[in-house]
Amino acid sequence: MSSSVESNERDAMKKQFDDWNTHNIEEFRANGGKIGGPLEGKSILLLHTIGAKSHQPRINPLGYIQEGDAFVVMASKGGAPTNPDWYHNILAHPETWIEVGTERFKVHATVPEREERDRLYASAVEQAPEFGEYQKNTSRIIPVVVLKKV
Repeated sequence: MSSSVESNERDAMKKQFDDWNTHNIEEFRANGGKIGGPLEGKSILLLHTIGAKSHQPRINPLGYIQEGDAFVVMASKGGAPTNPDWYHNILAHPETWIEVGTERFKVHATVPEREERDRLYASAVEQAPEFGEYQKNTSRIIPVVVLKKV
């Protein structure tokens, strides 16, 4: 396959994903933090980041688990071989914002060490079994990010 065809396919897939994210963000905000379709009933937050390279604002709807007063998200990217862009953004700019339900607040992001990461990931799998499938689909260790209110 030629590189221009591959590039066109990647661009089309990115646009489709961006359109899906935009729809979910709009639905989240219109329904007090609730989203329907395949995300119905899931705990979803909107993570605001600044692009690590572009320095442009980004918003990503993410599944999360609650751990005390912290919100925990997994950089699963559906089990893809690479980490999601938002993960690189959060490493570059750990002070950020999230929206949960109808609230918006500032958070500080940290990446826990391996033992704590494993405990949190296991908790996420108990609450949302799809995270276990995502880990099975990739050879990378899916990072966990802890978001604490500032």
